[in-house]
Amino acid sequence: MKEDRKALDALNELYQSGYNALNNADGVEGFFVSDSGILFVRSGSIHERLTKILSVIKKINRQMLLRDYMLTTSIAYGHFDYHDKLEFDGIEKNPIYGFAYVQAFLDNETGSPRIQPGQSRLVTRNVPPELDFSHPDFSLLRQKGNHRYFYWNVDEASEIDTFEHEYNDSYKLKYTGMLKALKRNE
Repeated sequence: MKEDRKALDALNELYQSGYNALNNADGVEGFFVSDSGILFVRSGSIHERLTKILSVIKKINRQMLLRDYMLTTSIAYGHFDYHDKLEFDGIEKNPIYGFAYVQAFLDNETGSPRIQPGQSRLVTRNVPPELDFSHPDFSLLRQKGNHRYFYWNVDEASEIDTFEHEYNDSYKLKYTGMLKALKRNE
């Protein structure tokens, strides 16, 4: 965002949405730094952990959408280590280590295809084979390339195709509007 006030409002909304979602989330922990939220679950089966993370992601995205903010969300599975604060006068350190953190960060920044506003997706690399994506808990996840996209904005899997069509049409209209503006004086 180019305007300081709007950017600060968006960050405040992100932090508040994250706080609200995590305050009511069983077993999901997280912290927010700058314009990013890092969520994790320490225990439970892979199925339980993913279900809990998806629930929180849905809550945060829906809360942000009420304020007209769209997020991008990358989810990765793997080792993740977050250490509690190490402090002394003038410095505070919170080390974050692990493949999952790096994978999610890289996917969001440079993943292919480029993640679009409002999209949430799971990087399928390193997901354990015992995770059964055919389970009804994962009906809003759909495989596309190296990702499983999470359709947090719909309530039923039957709504995904309609949403995709509307989303893709709106994306194309953005460029149609740009072309119209550029050709105005021709």
